[in-house]
Amino acid sequence: MRATALCSAAGSVLLTALASAPAGGLPADAGYRPALADSAETRGTALAARRAAAAGIRFGSCSGDQEMPGALRCGTVTVPLDYAHPDGKQIRLTVSRAEATARDPRDPKRPVPRQGALVFNPGGPGASGMYFPLAGLLPEWKRIGAAYDLVGYAPRGVGRSAPLSCRDPRKLSRGPSQAPTFPSESYKKERVAEAKAYARGCARKGGAGLRHYTSLNNARDLDVLRAALGEKKLTFMGASYGTYFGALYATLFPSHVRRMVFDSAVNPDPERIWYRTNLDQSAAFESRWADFRAWIARHDEVYGLGRTAEEVLHSYEKALARLAAAPAGGKVGPGQLQGAFLQAGYYDDYWPQRALALSAYLKGDPKPLVQQAGPYPEAAREQENARAVYTAVECNDAPWPTDWRVWDRDNTDLARVAPFETWDNVWANLPCAYWSGPRQRPLDVRTLPGELPPTLILAAELDAATPYEGARELRRRLSGSALVTERGAGTHGIAGGPNRCVNGHLDAYLLEGRLPLYGADCAPRAEPRPVAPGDRAKAAPGVPWRAGQARPATSSATSLRRPV
Repeated sequence: MRATALCSAAGSVLLTALASAPAGGLPADAGYRPALADSAETRGTALAARRAAAAGIRFGSCSGDQEMPGALRCGTVTVPLDYAHPDGKQIRLTVSRAEATARDPRDPKRPVPRQGALVFNPGGPGASGMYFPLAGLLPEWKRIGAAYDLVGYAPRGVGRSAPLSCRDPRKLSRGPSQAPTFPSESYKKERVAEAKAYARGCARKGGAGLRHYTSLNNARDLDVLRAALGEKKLTFMGASYGTYFGALYATLFPSHVRRMVFDSAVNPDPERIWYRTNLDQSAAFESRWADFRAWIARHDEVYGLGRTAEEVLHSYEKALARLAAAPAGGKVGPGQLQGAFLQAGYYDDYWPQRALALSAYLKGDPKPLVQQAGPYPEAAREQENARAVYTAVECNDAPWPTDWRVWDRDNTDLARVAPFETWDNVWANLPCAYWSGPRQRPLDVRTLPGELPPTLILAAELDAATPYEGARELRRRLSGSALVTERGAGTHGIAGGPNRCVNGHLDAYLLEGRLPLYGADCAPRAEPRPVAPGDRAKAAPGVPWRAGQARPATSSATSLRRPV
């Protein structure tokens, strides 16, 4: 009951905040649909695609630093930095591929016709899909891997694909940090100064080319990749942020689409990109945080953190206070604890191990918490790269309020009822208030009846990272799309997971082109099982690869907000 009431209250505050947001710098006419057919960028994309089709991709062994198994093959595709000037500077995107097995996994003697390449993006902005072809090794993906070449790639700016960075990775925080739920004015000033410095670093290190790291260019890159793979029409699956530029692709190039899957959809309404999207996300995480605490309370005999969600919150706040006074292992402070538990808001696979770590810490054993939440210096370069791309794309994509007072007003109001992620989300996005580059106006995602082949949208009803309304909005905007909902579930990224109903619809669409006429509902997956302290090995950090992840999970948890 409390979770429902809290979510409703957060929604009311959110609507009030959004109604007044334009006063601080968001224009009221943020959405538009330009004349696409005759733009310089459209002509440049067509030229780049013709060149890529002629050149193809020379797949060979993956380089050592890509850490790819020998069965995978890697290559590159060349795209213009600026599509309005396709003969200007070029950048190379790295691509990985596992060829279709062409054999039915249930009957290896039975051949399966190849259906082309399935290109995947796991989200971000800032995530790499280079590990996606490994999905073909999992039982849930074997039928798809029999019919399709599984293709992943690193989008522009990510990994080895013209990588971006806004500061020296060695200067990333490696020690404990604070995470005040209701920050003081002095703390806010410190974070504003950090945001300004980060924005300046992006401008200095990114130079004149920084403005070209956008969602629209990610969509254009996707069309060049399609051509380079020799595909006349694209079969694509995007998760999380990948659904947004996938929707842009569907709007820009509807005649180039064969099949598209949108897993955990970002709300494509141009008025929500990206400032309001993040307010929506902060409100939604409060409800998911309440779900997690209620699950812990139901297993109080295992964890001893409280018999109600309120008692569990008290235990969590007790840990925050202790860590603020004496960081665990000298590494884990309130910021690191909040980062680790925010990750559990994305994936309920993490619930048993996070609860176990919190329980152990409060009982005097900090090791599990340090292992799960402690900073990992060896991942600093990858973390900084991901943050730089996330920041550049979201700041370039759309107008943001440029007056700190707007951010402070909206998020102070929201934090009164949704404190869990609100301020952490602010600090992750605040560089956009001080961005020196030009801002685009978001494209009005929309297709007319018959313009786009039928597409499949997958969504978990309680997903906090991409709230469910985003999937409903995308369905309204893409004519002929079908929405499959995992009811009563909140894991972010549901394709290829443990829900057989969801996977059945995914297989039917990708393998046979069949969609449920009026959409479909699937029962939720089973809740995670609690893990007792004596079974700690069963709660080892990391969850199986799934569509919403860039790569197999590690035990690293940082204070950097995970992108949508």
